[in-house]
Amino acid sequence: MKRYIFLITLFMALAGRLSGQSVTVDATIDSLQILIGEQAKIKLQVSLDANKYAIFPVYVDTLVRGVEIIDVAKPDTQLLNGGKRALITQEYTITSFDSALYYLPPMEVVVENEKYRSKALALKVYSVNVPLDPENPEQFFGPKDVMKAPFAWEDWYGLMVCSVLLIPFGILFFYLVKRFFDNKPIIRKVKVEPKLPPHQLAMQEIERIKSEKVWQKGNPKEYYTDLTDAIRTYIKDRFGFNALEMTSTEIIDKLLEIRDKDAISDLRELFQTADLVKFAKHNPLMNENDANLINAIDFINETKEKEEENSKPQPTEITIIEKRSLRTKILLGAGIVALAATIVGSFIYIGLELYNYFA
Repeated sequence: MKRYIFLITLFMALAGRLSGQSVTVDATIDSLQILIGEQAKIKLQVSLDANKYAIFPVYVDTLVRGVEIIDVAKPDTQLLNGGKRALITQEYTITSFDSALYYLPPMEVVVENEKYRSKALALKVYSVNVPLDPENPEQFFGPKDVMKAPFAWEDWYGLMVCSVLLIPFGILFFYLVKRFFDNKPIIRKVKVEPKLPPHQLAMQEIERIKSEKVWQKGNPKEYYTDLTDAIRTYIKDRFGFNALEMTSTEIIDKLLEIRDKDAISDLRELFQTADLVKFAKHNPLMNENDANLINAIDFINETKEKEEENSKPQPTEITIIEKRSLRTKILLGAGIVALAATIVGSFIYIGLELYNYFA
């Protein structure tokens, strides 16, 4: 009976040992010594039952300090023993840029929540030492100088565009600053008013003289001065010669050259009376003043230009300068600040490009 118990216990121990050895992890490296910058490959192999799943270690960019991982290959799976076992291989490509002897710790694989570790590895990294042969110095060239990239216009497009745009930007900046401090609007408003013909302007002035009744206040000189000035202005605008600077006789003679005598006879009588009042202190009667006013009106009506039907008054432009609003000042100030920032940024960009090129 004791013999059977011993055999059963031995069988169970062997079964547990086989079960514990059903997962094996092994790590190898293809080169134990490399030069700085060279590469080596670590091969991590896991042998397990085909129905089990293995989780390989994940590294970000370094295996240990000083040893960098530059590539991780996809796992390769091989089925063994009629598909009952599987051999999974994972390759890690490593390199180093510091000469030293590196200890590579065991790599851990998880299978069914149990951790299995490989053996530790070592990697020796040597610096580059080129022996100098005194008899053949031409074999040693030493480090080469930094090569400059060839000139390409594409690299200068941004610099050229910024340089060209600085000129109009600068002009616009100084223009806006000037306009900001002169307190004038950037766009001036223009008011369009109709221009009246000469006979209408003259009739408006005569109506003003008539409504004021200056002669009734004992000022006949002022009355005839205003009346003759209105007629002289009308003649200047209507016939095109400067009647304001001519004597009464000169005006009559000039009009006789271009008009008939009947239209000018009443005007001659008006000028004669006006000259007597202004220079001889003549005091005309009330009906005489009214008659001369009528003569002036008749002269204008007989000599005015005929107006075409449905004709529109000729417009004239009057520029009105208005004070700049607060909103316009704020927008103008914001535009100046943005433009100044653009100009400063362009100068900084140009300076950095030139510094990088000549440095």
